Amino acid sequence: MYNRTIPFEKVDLVDYTAVDKVFSKYKIDCVIHFAALKSVGESVSQPLHYYENNVTGLLNLLRVMTSHNVKNMVFSSSCTVYGDPKFLPVTEEHPIGDCINPYGASKFFAEIILKDLCRSDPEWNVVSLRYFNPIGAHVSGDIGEHPNGVPSNLMPYVSQVAVGQRPHVNVFGSDYNTPDGTGIRDYIHIVDLAQAHIVSIHMLDTKCGLKIYNIGTGTGYSVLEIIKAMEKACGKPIPYKMCPRREGDAAAVYADANLAAKEMNWKTKFGLDRMCEDQWRWQVKNPRGYE
Repeated sequence: MYNRTIPFEKVDLVDYTAVDKVFSKYKIDCVIHFAALKSVGESVSQPLHYYENNVTGLLNLLRVMTSHNVKNMVFSSSCTVYGDPKFLPVTEEHPIGDCINPYGASKFFAEIILKDLCRSDPEWNVVSLRYFNPIGAHVSGDIGEHPNGVPSNLMPYVSQVAVGQRPHVNVFGSDYNTPDGTGIRDYIHIVDLAQAHIVSIHMLDTKCGLKIYNIGTGTGYSVLEIIKAMEKACGKPIPYKMCPRREGDAAAVYADANLAAKEMNWKTKFGLDRMCEDQWRWQVKNPRGYE
């Protein structure tokens, strides 16, 4: 897309030696740490797998970074560290750690590790971004989310139903204390999220220490509202089926992102309609993903 080749190394962060070899091969100034397992439902059934991958992987990465004197990181955290919110919208001052699934707990443990590391060594600079719910795709339709197997996130599942790959959307929970009974989340366009990372890299240059920000729009949408928005984008009805609640899901979570706006000069640009339009363009252009 950008007419340049980016070196790619496929390694498992749990393999310390493999990670160390990558750092020995390249001159690295900072790390954007995206690598983690992220399915809430799967984490409930496979907690040890999630802790090994998400926590041990981070520890190995930090040890390697320290040994190579690379002390700048942008970390992918998550709104799941808030658990079932005590108030909405959620600010960065909301208590964390009362997590309702192992995925969220793994991100909470990671934040504690990064906090202790920055406290012990002031040369470290970390920007931890608490993602809310990234959806959408690049406007070109060339880059989007292609899950392996059955999607665990709502938007790719909805778009796969819309394109005819699946019979209906399973809506997990219709009896939450929300206006239509379905779960509410803060959905953010993936391009807005990417821009937050670019701003974060520049922040590292200021020797910022540890910074933590909510990355969301500040608006919550229910599962049924997402389905209706995608129906508008694709121009057809999307069948759905009400199912029991899924263990580990909160009723409603949406962000107060004012701190990111104030300190990072970052704000979202794209609304829900654009998110669905871009998602649909990707799905139609790539019905079988990257195959």
